[in-house]
Amino acid sequence: MGFTRTLPEGMTLPMCFAFHRSARTVATTALLVAGNLVTGCMRPSASAVAPMSGKRVESDRGMVAASHPDAAAAGAAILAQGGNAVDAFAATAFALSVTDVSQTGLGGGGAMTFFDAKTKTVEHLSFYPRAGEDPAWGRADTTRGRRPGRAAATPGMVAGVLEAQAKWGKLTRAQVMAPAIALARDGFIVSPLLARTIVASRDKLMADSLAAARFMPRGEALRPGDRLVQPELAATMERIAAEGATVFYNGGIAERLSAKVKAQGGLITVRDMNTYVVTPMRPLCTMWRGYTLLGAPPPMGGASVLEMLQLADAAGVADAGSFTENGTAVAKLADIMRLGDADASEYRGDPAVQRVPAHGVVHPGFARQRAGLVGGALPDTARAGNPWAFDSLASPGNCGTFNPYPASTALRTGARSGSAGGAPRDTATVDEGRSFTSHLAVVDGDGSAVSATTTVGVLFGSGVYTDGFFLNSSGSNFDAKTRGTDRYANSTMSPTLILDGDKVRLVVGAAGSQYIQPAITQVTIRMLAFGEDPAVALSAPRIHASDNTKEVEVEPGFSTSVYQALVSRGYAPASRVRDISFGGVHAVFIRKDGKRIGVADPRRDGTAAGW
Repeated sequence: MGFTRTLPEGMTLPMCFAFHRSARTVATTALLVAGNLVTGCMRPSASAVAPMSGKRVESDRGMVAASHPDAAAAGAAILAQGGNAVDAFAATAFALSVTDVSQTGLGGGGAMTFFDAKTKTVEHLSFYPRAGEDPAWGRADTTRGRRPGRAAATPGMVAGVLEAQAKWGKLTRAQVMAPAIALARDGFIVSPLLARTIVASRDKLMADSLAAARFMPRGEALRPGDRLVQPELAATMERIAAEGATVFYNGGIAERLSAKVKAQGGLITVRDMNTYVVTPMRPLCTMWRGYTLLGAPPPMGGASVLEMLQLADAAGVADAGSFTENGTAVAKLADIMRLGDADASEYRGDPAVQRVPAHGVVHPGFARQRAGLVGGALPDTARAGNPWAFDSLASPGNCGTFNPYPASTALRTGARSGSAGGAPRDTATVDEGRSFTSHLAVVDGDGSAVSATTTVGVLFGSGVYTDGFFLNSSGSNFDAKTRGTDRYANSTMSPTLILDGDKVRLVVGAAGSQYIQPAITQVTIRMLAFGEDPAVALSAPRIHASDNTKEVEVEPGFSTSVYQALVSRGYAPASRVRDISFGGVHAVFIRKDGKRIGVADPRRDGTAAGW
């Protein structure tokens, strides 16, 4: 079997992996050959539009784009082994838990949206961290300073990925986990991004002696080119591969996790671990320029992406042909982002315990109503609209085919009802501005696709380190509107699928907390409305605007007319260096001839890998 493997240092080599099926005796062999011809393997072709290694890769069969080269390669290897899109998702997600360890991991959670090309159905699973049974989850943490354990919510990563793979995958659990186990046990080469995040998190890592030994040996951060070996993580993954999710959520791992979290001020109980639930949900759905948009429902942030795309269409922005040279379009785009951010801030939370009118937010009628504000008076703070009148209306176009997310109606029996709006933001407990995530996109040879985003919250999560993994900091996402017991934390993660008829055209998502939804929106408009090459769309400069400020963050690369138009509109452009927090988009675009184009954001270390 073969797949494309691209090294971030700029050296491209064909590479073949053979993974034995035993999870306890995983053997990995790599054949590196300097020549162009290796049986069963393929090399990526050079691309003038993506001069960085591995950022744009083409394939006629399967494709994976992910935030680390070894993880993308692991997913592609599973496709080559006969796995489907969900098998590749599982392999990539577990590999990212090893290689993108500052952003995601076994102690975190996420969400995935899956399109089955054979049945023409869409599935969504939410496995984000959850508040547990302790009544303290309903109260703000008023202690002085930050208690690491208090930020950690019950992790869902292991349960979610394994449930998806068991439901829709073809291979065994041991097969899809083998690449990750090998990477943890044998080590991998530290990338520039991981090295930077280790330096940025020095104090957090040094607080735990074992974490310090792994990431700060001899008191110095690992550098790019060093090898990171994680034997404790390998041992934990080997147990999961052999025994399943039960071994993670019951017994010694759960007991040690709870004890360590509580010792550092946290609330996770063994019972919380024992009773963690993965929630199958119905995808958000709307129509846009003839495409079917499928987004992540609450508590994820997919509604904002779907709303902003429709606003861009209704306000004429999607017909502008360019952002880089078109100041008028960018100024309107800033208006759209502020409106989308206002609605996302108002209508959020776990729909099992709070009424969240996400169906109304993504309805075309609501977008048309809100679009009337684009280009009008510019308030200091954008206000949320009222989507409730649209929440009970039928889904547009062919959305009904996909059993979309419904109107907000009944709450869980006995649950505490949250406010539908009006509660103040609790900025003391929300720290999403420094949160990081990891996104992956997969399309297999049959056309089935997975868009998935996972996270541990801020860099290295809460910093609580046990059994080789870090616990998330997602408990800090709860605020006065959303906090309470037994519920998912709120998130901006927005794994998105876009269909053309009954075929996937774009699998897209991003990392980067509040930058996620605007980044996806800009990239999608560039690809599908402006017709830009996927690599150009990801590399192009972006802006970011928030509902409560007129300051607009602007990456370098726009024409001077763009800055002038923003100022004329009443905005205050702020220069922003292109860095990892400005959104790390990973996507797979499928041309009408079936060619898969995998693209990875140059702001991060990820690559695409084709098979």
